[in-house]
Amino acid sequence: MSEIILSLENISKSFPGVRALDDVSFEIKRGTIHALLGENGAGKSTLIKIISGIYKADSGTIKMNGVPAEIHSPREAQNHGIAVVHQELNLAEPLTVAENIFLGKLHKKGIFTDWKKVHREANGLLENLGMTIDTSSVVGSLSISQRQVVEICKAMTYAAKIFILDEPTATLTAYEIEKLFSIMKRIQQDGGTIIYISHRLEEVFEVCDELTVLRDGKYIGTKSVSESTKNDLIKMMVGRELSEEFPKIETTIGDVLLDVEDFRCGKTPTGVGFQLRRSEILGFAGLIGSGRTELIRAILGADKADGGSVKLDGKAVNYKKFPEAIKDGFGFITEDRKRQGLILEMPVKNNISLAAMRKVSKFGFVSNRKENATALDYINKLRISTPSADAQVNHLSGGNQQKVVIAKWLLVDSRIVIVDEPTRGIDVGAKVEIYNILNSFVQEGKSVIMISSAMSELIGMCDRIYIMHEGRIKGMLNRSEFSSETILKIAYS
Repeated sequence: MSEIILSLENISKSFPGVRALDDVSFEIKRGTIHALLGENGAGKSTLIKIISGIYKADSGTIKMNGVPAEIHSPREAQNHGIAVVHQELNLAEPLTVAENIFLGKLHKKGIFTDWKKVHREANGLLENLGMTIDTSSVVGSLSISQRQVVEICKAMTYAAKIFILDEPTATLTAYEIEKLFSIMKRIQQDGGTIIYISHRLEEVFEVCDELTVLRDGKYIGTKSVSESTKNDLIKMMVGRELSEEFPKIETTIGDVLLDVEDFRCGKTPTGVGFQLRRSEILGFAGLIGSGRTELIRAILGADKADGGSVKLDGKAVNYKKFPEAIKDGFGFITEDRKRQGLILEMPVKNNISLAAMRKVSKFGFVSNRKENATALDYINKLRISTPSADAQVNHLSGGNQQKVVIAKWLLVDSRIVIVDEPTRGIDVGAKVEIYNILNSFVQEGKSVIMISSAMSELIGMCDRIYIMHEGRIKGMLNRSEFSSETILKIAYS
């Protein structure tokens, strides 16, 4: 049997005005974990959609085991043993684990479903991956990591040989990531091949054997992970060296701008307190579910607060609705930009002006000229890559979508900008640009609250970090005290 399980030869794909893939060729070895890397817009998603039968290539050949494979639909991809576990999982949430695993192919005994066999075989698949999940549980009640396992088991029911994992760790805790990696190793030991897509380069070095880099739709190279460095990969991905991954600037920290005392909400029943100073980037660390986002949302009036004191510039505030906080100068870049930060079907210009309609209006009516000029100004300032201000936001890469959200709050002229997972799903080049935008905020005397699950991001960009655990603030560290070990020790205490 050939050492090469998948060959891509001269794959090209164009969309109106965009050449997404340009003559891409490379091979993937059987039984390896192969990383597919590149900035947003590099062509990774388009290539995966071609391999999985969602798109048809304009030209080129896909070979499985050295034989040309016609893949024109997801069903044909499945027939060739190709399975995709998307970042946004494709499961029927009201159904049980067993029903999802065998969806469309439930075992029968005569005209009736053989539920004993369905559950027995579902349990067998889970045990093979070293996992214990009640197969009678409704999928909607499971954690994200458990749902990923169900998706992988579902793929195993049609004898998948190639598993494509698209940003699988984006919403997982460190413990859940470890479990996922152990599952990936089990699949590899059983002869499976994994194509792994991630913006987290440290994961590539931890779990992958080989890597391929795309840039601007072109093939840049394939390397052994053991013979690569992080700087090598960054240079391959962006076409240049990034002098600093975290371009932190030193500012003169001012007096207290936001003072929170004994604040209580659903996730913080015992009351928490913290202070934010002018020209400061203040971090919030903690495990997923520690209450960081819920705390901030309740302070801003987006969720219900149960009590406590909030002072802005020494004046007591008590927001019942988020628009009240906006008027006082808060901006909130949410962790879910697609559902809560943007209206994807609307043009870039409309999304930018969404929270500050008065600034682009004249006599109570939106001025198309002012809205266009304002949008173009921010497109240039933030280097948003878009065909025009009229382009729909859902056609932009993740990094450029995030910049549109930032532009929205810049137009509002927020003095406290809250960024929740600001670089999740964003490539390394766009991350640096977003960090520089945050730097510009604090240089102008504004303040930033950064909630992030990326420890290196908090350590690299923040002046102080509060650590939360189960709705409580367990500690605060100044920049000179930062270390991953210290933060994790407090977070788990």
